[in-house]
Amino acid sequence: SFEGRVEVYHDGKWGTICDDQWDDRDAEVVCRQLGLSGTPKALSWAHYGQGSGPILLDEVQCSGNELSLDQCKKSDWGQQNCDHIEDAGVSCDPFTAMVQPVSFSPAECCPLLLPPLAEGTVRLAGGRSPGEGRVEVYYNGDWGTVCDDGWTDLGAQVVCRQLGFR
Repeated sequence: SFEGRVEVYHDGKWGTICDDQWDDRDAEVVCRQLGLSGTPKALSWAHYGQGSGPILLDEVQCSGNELSLDQCKKSDWGQQNCDHIEDAGVSCDPFTAMVQPVSFSPAECCPLLLPPLAEGTVRLAGGRSPGEGRVEVYYNGDWGTVCDDGWTDLGAQVVCRQLGFR
């Protein structure tokens, strides 16, 4: 599926995102994180139905260039002032920029679940564009840097491929 309520996994549980500040730049990051290349569209007011459980994020403000929501400006995990009627959704529609009508009610719609970061996930930080920067690796719940001892173009090529660059 390419549309639905956005849910994130943090600290051992799934939860929703509040739609305060939610816009198409945030949707662009969600679509990228899910590997979907359609036209990103942010949807508010529990368009895809209200979730249950915790509301884990609020005040998400992405620039649109981030590789994951974790890199966006946002409230601290679990810090929010929302109800599930404000659950955020996205459409990453590969066919059109308009949200297509669906044949099921929003309450029946499945959430778009963002997977937790895997050990060894890489990102670039501190660059002037999304394609450059300091290499960081996710390990044991934290981001760390990579020492440049023995760093060669081959290592850079591997990181670029991991990030989806050619």
